[in-house]
Amino acid sequence: MPDNKPYPLDEQLCFSLYAANIAINRTYKPMLDAMGITYPQYLVLSTLSENDGSTVGTIADRLSLESSTITPPVKRLEQAGFVERSRSKEDERQVHVWLTEAGHALVDQSQCLGQALLERSGMSLKEFSTFNRQVQALIGALEGSS
Repeated sequence: MPDNKPYPLDEQLCFSLYAANIAINRTYKPMLDAMGITYPQYLVLSTLSENDGSTVGTIADRLSLESSTITPPVKRLEQAGFVERSRSKEDERQVHVWLTEAGHALVDQSQCLGQALLERSGMSLKEFSTFNRQVQALIGALEGSS
């Protein structure tokens, strides 16, 4: 039997992160359903809570996605009354997205997601923050920005 046998899935970091992503989405789903939004919509709202009035392109960049992927959740959030879109006066190609009052309230309500994840993790806040920084450092290293 050759020595270059593949590692079992549970010993591969890529699979562990993939499985963790699925578990996080399962944890969030009932709460997101109760709020009437999807995970991609939550990410858009979270991005806007950091930088309200961002362009669709800036939101896409922040989430490491294409602008065409961001437009549908933004439109659904607008239809639900959580955001407003407007074309830039300087550059008609750019669309700015702003949280509405209802959007700000939903961002506040969504804080329960992080709290639920922390509680379900069994980690202390310090351990959880350290782990998050380690994952962020890995992402930075893999993207060549560290």
